[in-house]
Amino acid sequence: MSGHNLSVSAVTPEDVSAVSPALAAYTQAAIVDDLWARPQLSRRDRSVVTLAALIARNQTIGIQHYANQALDHGVKPAEVSELITHLAFYSGWPNAFAAIMVVKGVFAQRGIAADALPAVSPMLLPLDEAAEATRAAHVAAQFGAVFPGMVRYTTELLFRELWLRPDLTARDRSLVTVSALIAAGQVAQVPYHLNRAMDNGLTQEQAAEVVTHLAFYAGWPSVFSAMPVVKDVFEKRSTVEDCPSR
Repeated sequence: MSGHNLSVSAVTPEDVSAVSPALAAYTQAAIVDDLWARPQLSRRDRSVVTLAALIARNQTIGIQHYANQALDHGVKPAEVSELITHLAFYSGWPNAFAAIMVVKGVFAQRGIAADALPAVSPMLLPLDEAAEATRAAHVAAQFGAVFPGMVRYTTELLFRELWLRPDLTARDRSLVTVSALIAAGQVAQVPYHLNRAMDNGLTQEQAAEVVTHLAFYAGWPSVFSAMPVVKDVFEKRSTVEDCPSR
């Protein structure tokens, strides 16, 4: 899809019907009429999850439609911009640049100017020094001797800068990250980030619905690979919460 195509969607229902009437029917009945109406996630959250999945999978054909839809559902231009910046670190710079070329056209069509976008160097949110020290020490102990550069970038760029940028809430950053990890099949990284998401305010019901939503945008195999991992996180948190305090 060209970044200069300023229509609302790159693929119309008529396009789909011309090739696969059955797929058009499933799209309308299962996704438009049912999935997006489910109350477990707001349409705003579903838009964030969908954009994260598409960028993580470098599926630019859908970004134009869902970027427009995200803006219609209350995601701010600054949040769309920051979502792409965040995913450069979690899905790679090429995927982020591919999304940029599509979203640039969406912003132009809507008259969204630079003053609506995040600052390059904003005042960062407060850091939980104790939690970050624990995380950094754990990673350094595991990998510092072998991958010192990676450990430094992870601490300095991700957890002492990216995660503290104010134009996405901590919950939204976690929502973006978990969605991208599941969509990309990176299930080994899900436990840490899902726990962080739930610590940041994502409920178990919402997290479960993220998985359901992603089945339609990342495919059933990606979701079934993630389900045992997500279920294990839920069960371990439930066990901890059920333990009496000492």
